[in-house]
Amino acid sequence: MEPLDDLDLGSAPPPPLRDDAPRDNWIPIGIAAAVLVVIAVIIAVIYFRRPAEEPKKAVEAPAPVAATQPRAGLGPAVDPIDLPPLLLTDPLVRDLVGKLSSRPELAAWLATDGLIRNVVVCVENVAEGETPVKHLRVLTPKGGFSAERKGAAFVVDPKAFVRYDGHAATVASLDPAGLARVYSLLKPRLVDAYKELGHPEGDIDAAVEKAIVILLQTPVTDGTETLVPKVLSYRYENAQLEALVPVQKQMLRMGPANVATVQHQLRAIARELGIPSDRLPAQPGT
Repeated sequence: MEPLDDLDLGSAPPPPLRDDAPRDNWIPIGIAAAVLVVIAVIIAVIYFRRPAEEPKKAVEAPAPVAATQPRAGLGPAVDPIDLPPLLLTDPLVRDLVGKLSSRPELAAWLATDGLIRNVVVCVENVAEGETPVKHLRVLTPKGGFSAERKGAAFVVDPKAFVRYDGHAATVASLDPAGLARVYSLLKPRLVDAYKELGHPEGDIDAAVEKAIVILLQTPVTDGTETLVPKVLSYRYENAQLEALVPVQKQMLRMGPANVATVQHQLRAIARELGIPSDRLPAQPGT
């Protein structure tokens, strides 16, 4: 398994229980619904270290819809506004997104530069099952990861989950309808940024939907999964959890309550964007 964030699962005998290896940052989930759909796509996801030299794991795309049901563009209908060139969009993004939440985590992200490009590359990463670790350093959670013994086994110290409470609260604070509206307003520049990444078709809608689906496919556990010590890191004893793609493993590190909060908000955002429920993973318990 690849090393992942502060819950690094990689090298030297596990104890001490606190992992003092370098820590990476966060993802979660949508910004401006692709700008915001990924503060809710991105903030939702924690930063773990990027996989070393391990081949990428295939990520299944959402099930295709019948040819007789062409996909409609995501986002509600809005009156278009005059958009500046991509390079000059930061002030507009700060204005539109800053009105959606007063959370300090969002303010910290809005204080950075290249906001639309940042969101789009994070969406691309998540849609590919990867972590946007390099792109959201400003959202690094405080404190380090720690594990604790439970009998002869290791489990995540519950205090490690608390570090992500603020990130989950930020996601929950964003109005899904407002995010979707901002997404529609900024979509022309989101498309421009996505094309820059080597996607000439500019289908940012498909990337956003795929990213949301991958995050919703992350299982909600009870937070007591057994960890197997490796050199300077750990891996999941449960083979199904260990087989998850990197960004899903990151979400698990947020802890059960935070994962449930983020996924609930993602479903609300998906609904406001116009993603049909039959293109999303079924809700647990349904």
